[in-house]
Amino acid sequence: MQDENRSSKVEPDLRIYFAAERTTLAWVRTGLAMMGFGFVVARFGLFLRELAVVRGVSPHQGRLSLWAGVALVGLGVMVNVYAAVRHARFTYRFDAGEVARPSSLLPIVAAATLAIIGVVVSIYLIATR
Repeated sequence: MQDENRSSKVEPDLRIYFAAERTTLAWVRTGLAMMGFGFVVARFGLFLRELAVVRGVSPHQGRLSLWAGVALVGLGVMVNVYAAVRHARFTYRFDAGEVARPSSLLPIVAAATLAIIGVVVSIYLIATR
């Protein structure tokens, strides 16, 4: 009788947990990279203004790089928060025996936002050369 009760209880596959953890850590790494790159972009405008002053040219406002950098930092924060919430929901649903379908909304939003920021910063750099 005990063997039947033991066999009816299914042990969760730990590989699924580990895969979910690796995915979460990859998103955290991506969010941290976005925040670091956002800081660099924001400070790049300051560098351009200082360079203009040294050359004796009137400095451009440099607000675009500041706002692009802030947008990247904000996106990085959102990616990290979303990754944590997504991981918590996945583990809860998996423990409850539900099949959790992964969402593909975050990668699309992150890629589109990064593409838009890249295009805007590229136009800005061409216009200020």
